[in-house]
Amino acid sequence: MEHADVIIVGAGHGGAQAAIALRQNGFEGRILVIGREPEIPYERPPLSKEYLARDKTFDRICIRPAQFWEDKAVEMKLGAEVVSLDPAAHTVKLGDGSEIGYGKLIWATGGDPRRLSCMGADLAGVHAVRTKEDADRLMSELDAGAKRAVVIGGGYIGLEAAAVLTKFDVHVTLLEALPRVLARVAGEALSEFYQAEHRAHGVDLRTGAAMDCIEGDGTKVTGVKMQDGSVLPADIVIVGIGIIPCVGPLLSAGASGGNGVDVDEFCRTSLPDVYAIGDCAAHANDFADGAVIRLESVQNANDQATTAAKDICGAPVPYKATPWFWSNQYDLRLQTVGLSTGHDNAVLRGDPATRSFSVVYLKNGKVIALDCVNMVKDYVQGKKLVEARAQLSPEQLADASVPLKEMVA
Repeated sequence: MEHADVIIVGAGHGGAQAAIALRQNGFEGRILVIGREPEIPYERPPLSKEYLARDKTFDRICIRPAQFWEDKAVEMKLGAEVVSLDPAAHTVKLGDGSEIGYGKLIWATGGDPRRLSCMGADLAGVHAVRTKEDADRLMSELDAGAKRAVVIGGGYIGLEAAAVLTKFDVHVTLLEALPRVLARVAGEALSEFYQAEHRAHGVDLRTGAAMDCIEGDGTKVTGVKMQDGSVLPADIVIVGIGIIPCVGPLLSAGASGGNGVDVDEFCRTSLPDVYAIGDCAAHANDFADGAVIRLESVQNANDQATTAAKDICGAPVPYKATPWFWSNQYDLRLQTVGLSTGHDNAVLRGDPATRSFSVVYLKNGKVIALDCVNMVKDYVQGKKLVEARAQLSPEQLADASVPLKEMVA
């Protein structure tokens, strides 16, 4: 039977960084990366930003060029999927029935887009934006003349896609079921700012919007029917309502988990010699007061990859990374540090009307997160406040004339 010293399942950010980190930490054994997609590892965030907007070609979003992987002796088995594993025998089974043995296994599969469950969800013209294939299919429909789009979901994927579509002279309607966009990840001030920005750019943004189903001509989407009976005409529909972590084979093999697979501070699952990293890994996070969460970010995937690699190489360092995230919409760059979930106060720093401001989130008087719009200095300096759990008054934080670095004890 074929055997690899380390098998990495998943060829996204986490999987790629795990292979890189293993070599950086002196690992000399055979590394095999198994990925469902035919492409070498590439960056996902640009799919709803620069790649969809055609500002970057595919070669510019590859994490490393093909030659890099060859030079580092990292083998790729692409267009292949692990469907099960035997933790006792230390083997994985692929979709074609073949089996491969492993010494250590790193599960870095991320998640699949959550799909609509309503009638018409499977019609042609209904898109997710999770893979290069997704983005390419959407781009081909734009090239074919699609001019009316409905975006379902007011999270980052939906907002970013809506912003890009306006560049192509597409009429965009964005539907968010909750009372405001970004409701799960940001405070009201940021939500209101982005709602106003999208409307100013011509997006018909509707909150508290209840859809009923997708309508079509039998094969292709023609519109989105709302619960009030009205129909929004659509040539394309983009669905951005979250992901479902791809952990079925691990849970079936007995790994602890539910919404993702549970890992400890070294990214080890409950299965022997099996690690999990990135979007699919549920871990106790210090920045969430120790709550077990999944973090869907490049930062988390990369840092957990390094944690797993160091543990495999015999130099364990617990995962303690500071969460950060970014989003590009129009000419706005949002940078987030920390986790604002559970905040009990949000302090506005600067004037949103200038399109350059920050929101500082507090919990029990301590700084837990910042959202910074076109405000790089606040983002960089605010990170230290988050890490220190700095206790500052709202009045201090609201004074934009005082740099945040002067508030660090």
